[in-house]
Amino acid sequence: MMGFESVKKIAEADFPTRWGDFRILGFEGRLTARPCDQGPADDAGKGEVEGLVALLMGDIHSAPPLVRIHSQCLTGDVFGSLRCDCRLQLELALGKIAEAGAGILLYEQQEGRGIGLMAKLKAYELQDLGLDTVEANVELGFAADCREYELPAEALKLLGVTSVRLMTNNPEKVAALESAGIAVVERVSAEVEPQETFERYLRTKREKMGHILESSL
Repeated sequence: MMGFESVKKIAEADFPTRWGDFRILGFEGRLTARPCDQGPADDAGKGEVEGLVALLMGDIHSAPPLVRIHSQCLTGDVFGSLRCDCRLQLELALGKIAEAGAGILLYEQQEGRGIGLMAKLKAYELQDLGLDTVEANVELGFAADCREYELPAEALKLLGVTSVRLMTNNPEKVAALESAGIAVVERVSAEVEPQETFERYLRTKREKMGHILESSL
């Protein structure tokens, strides 16, 4: 079980983007445990500081804001990989927040569903040999999904946000925020148009991880 203590805001500044003007905030929290570390169970991840970036637009307090918790994906978000739908989801979320005129994007450092970049690239190798994303993680000794969402929940609390419209296809994100005391008044779909390069990836998320996807794959 992941845990955080001493979560605090580090910085805040104006942040113009092609979707509109945001405020960019940095948060940090000290880890008390990291669920997928492969080191000794009694001290895995303890003491490390993990960061989270929040992009805020408009009035986030007059009504439950649209919120997206987005896990870092260097390959997709930066390099435009079509092995996954991550960058498309990121751009969809920023567009929807801009369309609504208010909302929050929380960008968390949980590369590869929490296993880290190098392990994620090893998982790519295994996927090229025929394993799906879940099988590859398990083959490497990890859980199918190592992410937890305590840091985003704590950041929302520091922002004074106690209820949200959560943009996600992942029921675990809804459950995590609810268990942390953040009311999810609506789940908003984060589904994007499937492409041949990541159809199997989406099918695995739906069939093995319980993601809510309406497209026929």
